[in-house]
Amino acid sequence: MMRTYHCFWLLFWAGQPHQSFLTPLSKRTSGFPEKEKVLVLSGNSRRDLHRSKRSWMWNQFFLLEEYTGTDYQYVGKLHSDQDKGDGSLKYILSGDGAGDLFIINENTGDIQATKRLDREEKPVYILRAQAINRRTGRPVEPESEFIIKIHDINDNEPMFTKDVYNASIPEMSDVGTFVVQVTATDADDPTYGNSAKVVYSILQGQPYFSVESETGIIKTALLNMDRENREQYQVVIQAKDMGGQMGGLSGTTTVNITLTDVNDNPPRFPQSTYQFRAPESTPPDSPVGRIKANDADVNENAEIEYSITEGDGYDMFGITTDKDTQEGIITVKKALDFENKNLYILKVEATNTHVDPRFLYLGPFKDSATVRIQVEDVDEPPVFSRPAYIMEVKEDVPMNSVIGTVTAQDPDAAKNPVKYSVDRHTDMDRVFNINSGNGSIFTSKPLDRETLLWHNITVIAAEINNPKQSSRVPVFIKVLDVNDNAPEFAMFYETFVCENAKAEQLIQTLSAVDKDDSYSGHQFSFSLAPEAASSSNFTLQDNRDNTAGIFTRKTRYNRHEMSTYFLPVVISDNDHPIQSSTETVTIRVCACDHRGKMLSCNAEALIHPTGLSTGALIAILLCIIILLVTVVLFAALRRQRKKEPLIISKEDIRDNIVSYNDEGGGEEDTQAFDIGTLRNPEAIDDNKLRRDILPETLFMPRRTATARDNTDVRDFINQRLKENDTDPTAPPYDSLATYAYEGNGSVAESLSSLESVTTDGDQDYDYLSDWGPRFKKLADMYGAMDSDKDS
Repeated sequence: MMRTYHCFWLLFWAGQPHQSFLTPLSKRTSGFPEKEKVLVLSGNSRRDLHRSKRSWMWNQFFLLEEYTGTDYQYVGKLHSDQDKGDGSLKYILSGDGAGDLFIINENTGDIQATKRLDREEKPVYILRAQAINRRTGRPVEPESEFIIKIHDINDNEPMFTKDVYNASIPEMSDVGTFVVQVTATDADDPTYGNSAKVVYSILQGQPYFSVESETGIIKTALLNMDRENREQYQVVIQAKDMGGQMGGLSGTTTVNITLTDVNDNPPRFPQSTYQFRAPESTPPDSPVGRIKANDADVNENAEIEYSITEGDGYDMFGITTDKDTQEGIITVKKALDFENKNLYILKVEATNTHVDPRFLYLGPFKDSATVRIQVEDVDEPPVFSRPAYIMEVKEDVPMNSVIGTVTAQDPDAAKNPVKYSVDRHTDMDRVFNINSGNGSIFTSKPLDRETLLWHNITVIAAEINNPKQSSRVPVFIKVLDVNDNAPEFAMFYETFVCENAKAEQLIQTLSAVDKDDSYSGHQFSFSLAPEAASSSNFTLQDNRDNTAGIFTRKTRYNRHEMSTYFLPVVISDNDHPIQSSTETVTIRVCACDHRGKMLSCNAEALIHPTGLSTGALIAILLCIIILLVTVVLFAALRRQRKKEPLIISKEDIRDNIVSYNDEGGGEEDTQAFDIGTLRNPEAIDDNKLRRDILPETLFMPRRTATARDNTDVRDFINQRLKENDTDPTAPPYDSLATYAYEGNGSVAESLSSLESVTTDGDQDYDYLSDWGPRFKKLADMYGAMDSDKDS
């Protein structure tokens, strides 16, 4: 609501002659009962304010803002003491808004405002006025500057710096706790009246909050405001000008106030007892269940730490806190055993991690609950009495000797029987075996410590009723040493003696090794074999430090008489039973210089000590011989494979008979035989023997009479047939059947079974008996068939 205030101006003036003066005007531009305002232009009017003894001078006008009249708003009047009223002078106006916002009557000097003015936009206008001669255009007086000030009215309501304020305070705060300060400004003139005097009040939000009327500070007004009951509050604050009096303008703003959380609520379990079930096969560190204590607080004030304070499962279970859900996770710490204990009772406590000492009076910030865990029985695999077994056995133990026993039992209440076996992946050589009933391990092969000291096998125990329930255990078997190896030379000894050697001269030092272990250390004794002790040209001295020396017995040696000596040495140990071996030292007689350096020797190996030994050369020679024999045999086999046997040769007559499965190729079959031989009988080489068989008795082939040139083929065949029938050396083959020539009117005709089937009448096979002893079997067969038909 806008109110218009009427201002009354009473202007008094008194002056000397030719000074400014004020006269009333009859024209009014508004309903304001105001006096006429005149600004006199004179020579000394440029002074801001001149006070004489009896008069006032001013150079400013006052104008109310927000004029609502229909006519132009009258501002004032300019007047020059040179103005005679004859219209010779002209008044002009310049400066802020001149000609647009402010106009002047150039004849009378009246100034008017053409538009409604707003003090908040521009409170002061500076203008300049001057009177000029209308005819000459020259100023009659100097230019004067004056001010138009806009008087304020209450036309602006207070405005808050924010449309919405957001604030927060901790819950349970004391009364009078500062919340936030709001600020409102009024665009009206604060120096003029109470238009800009703002007063604050609360319209919404009581009785929880209050506001200071002058400062706008909002404070709490209620004690123990609880966030868990109400967290958000909306407060409406009003700012009113005119000092809050009736008719003043006002503005409002909203303040959203949030109560922040403090730890004023302890954790509480929703129930006093929890029950869980856990199979006894649950591995350690596995979760069993979750419990949660509720806390009405939020964020860090709701963080909870869980712990097990007491109970018979204190060492069997543990509890941790899930930071995301604030739940307590109960886990298994040790392996469970249903047969040993099937029920555990725990007491779990939940405690706040961030306790506010100000609220300890509300009670302890912790709570407890009882947790019952029932262990469930499951079918478990057998359990060995030990996690691993270590056994020892002597290497000379007889086979099938028991070396130890493993034991496993079914931990379930049923106590199912168990069978044992050896994992053959760990005993590929099957050195050991196990009794499937009692778990006793015994040897199945001889042992040798020197070959393998430790045997690491795995034994499997499985339930007989449920073989899938099985377990494994490692068994480490150590083979103990027995004195079963005789000592032997540490290396192969082959030495020499000079022909000019002296007696009792050391020519070689011997040492020995033993594959067996000796707990007290090896002690070897050296001696010459009995057969060489008396007749030897050398002596052996035992040094008692597991070494021995070979010494010469005589002064000189002759390599032409004896170039090589073989000295047998007996080496014995002192263990039980005593083991001994006889080793041979090869001593060659060589020519040496006076310093004992070898010059020449019968053994090439001694001349070139770095060369190969005799045994190595022999081995190399044997390898070469074996390689040559292998190559020769391989070449012979390949040659034999390349040579095609006669039985499958394409030129063999019998192959054609078998392939064609008929009685012969006839005259036109030139592949089965050489027709030229039939045409030229003289070309037959009777000395050639059959290549496809080996005759039992070798007879000299008989020379037959040569047929004449014009001999008919039939006659030739008959002649050959007769010769072969009477020849005892002929092989038992019907190889000449290929040369059969039936011709016209043949007695034998065809022997084909196919043709026989098509014959209507019965055939007579008696003529087969006339063909000789070679067809006797065939004649008997067909003769028997005829007799069957007759019967």
